[in-house]
Amino acid sequence: MTNLRFREDGSFRVLQMADIQDGPNVLPDTIRLIREAIRKADPDLVVFTGDQIRGYDPAYIDTFLRRRGEEPGARVRAVTEVEAKLRGIKRRARNRVNNRLLAMKSDGSNPDVQQTASTASTTSTLVYSTTSDPQDVPTTLDELMDETRDKVRRTFAGFLGPVIEAEVPFAATYGNHDFQCGILADEQDGIYREFPGCLNPVDSLEPGTFALPIEASDGSGRVAMSVMMVNSGDYAGKPEENDAQYPAYVVNPRGLDLADSDGYGTPSPEAIDWLGAVQSELGERNGDGKPVPAIAFQHIPPQEFYDCLKEVPAWTPNAVEGARTHAGHCYVLNHEICRPGSRLGEAIGCADENVGEVDALREAGGYFALFCGHDHKNAFVGHAHGIDLGYAPTCGFECYGPKSRYRGIRLFEFHESNPAGYVTRMLTWGDLVGRYSSNEVRVWFEDHCVTGAISMRNELRRPQVFAVLSGAMSLGFMAVIRSLVKKR
Repeated sequence: MTNLRFREDGSFRVLQMADIQDGPNVLPDTIRLIREAIRKADPDLVVFTGDQIRGYDPAYIDTFLRRRGEEPGARVRAVTEVEAKLRGIKRRARNRVNNRLLAMKSDGSNPDVQQTASTASTTSTLVYSTTSDPQDVPTTLDELMDETRDKVRRTFAGFLGPVIEAEVPFAATYGNHDFQCGILADEQDGIYREFPGCLNPVDSLEPGTFALPIEASDGSGRVAMSVMMVNSGDYAGKPEENDAQYPAYVVNPRGLDLADSDGYGTPSPEAIDWLGAVQSELGERNGDGKPVPAIAFQHIPPQEFYDCLKEVPAWTPNAVEGARTHAGHCYVLNHEICRPGSRLGEAIGCADENVGEVDALREAGGYFALFCGHDHKNAFVGHAHGIDLGYAPTCGFECYGPKSRYRGIRLFEFHESNPAGYVTRMLTWGDLVGRYSSNEVRVWFEDHCVTGAISMRNELRRPQVFAVLSGAMSLGFMAVIRSLVKKR
């Protein structure tokens, strides 16, 4: 593995790329943003903080996993089905028995393997066959999984291209959509390692949870700082416990992340313990037993991120409504503790359960910041509970997010003498490329996406949106009055 080291001038630069969330053909705008950010920043390390894969993309319709443990392709989002039809993507016919055997094998559980195997030679039913193409013969799941692996490699090759060209080391953790393509994190880890510059270790605690020590510039080997990558989980609960909620998922597929589950996931208990144990290991390596200055990166934010906000009345301009455990409350940034340039564009999508991660960071010592992705429109940095809590917004153009000019990549500049005194800023499309993307109509719809009453109310709190709707309603009212007057 490449040894990371502070430069001779004592500096070290990191780029955080969040929520690329794309399919096999990564959009050119996303690749251009990554390339321009690398050119501007000249980073020493790139970290990907989850949801690199748009697991619900129609390209993965045959192997899609709504939740872990389910049969790949069995329960596909309604919106994915619609998108697939619009893009002319057809689902493949498969053998049910082979599907079950391989799905259980890939998931590591096999309660019915013997019974299923005993009927494998006599049963050959199809899971589905939605195409009349005579060339589309029944396909086994292992063939479809191989195709998905190739698609995942193409996705990685797309967004990693500029990173590899610049010969910058990179590391990746995982979000709540990566696994939904059907390839789980442990296998994705192996695919990442096929690319030059990957720092994801083979022997990590779990895929996406590991330390990246940064050595002092003097070549002594002393660890002057560490970047910690944390797998923050995906969804809470077990899929079999939520089957009763599946009809609600069909009606509101946009809410699949929450409606058919017990909310978002959290770091595992082992990962929480590791946060302290790894500091002890680094202290022993340095010979002084002291925790090293450290910044942690993960996908899903913990509940403490809400403490960077302040609650306001529901009619406050640009306020956003909280989600799940914070539903019914409206928030804006608390500028007394948030850095200049911070942006709040949507609710904080944290887990319902607080597993004590922030407390663990404080107790371990050394940790000065925790940065996440997940909520595509948020780009704030606040200081709460003795630690910086911050976001990078989406840097992709395939998923929902803010206006083109606000999509970007977060730059961190650390100095060996005081890593906790870091400087961070956004490198945005607007700064690096221009005001508009190559498909601004699409971005406009992604920015103003309304999926329910809460998002509708959030839109109405945006002054420009409210002004446009009010003007349109006024013109409509005047037109009605004029028509009534003419009739008289």
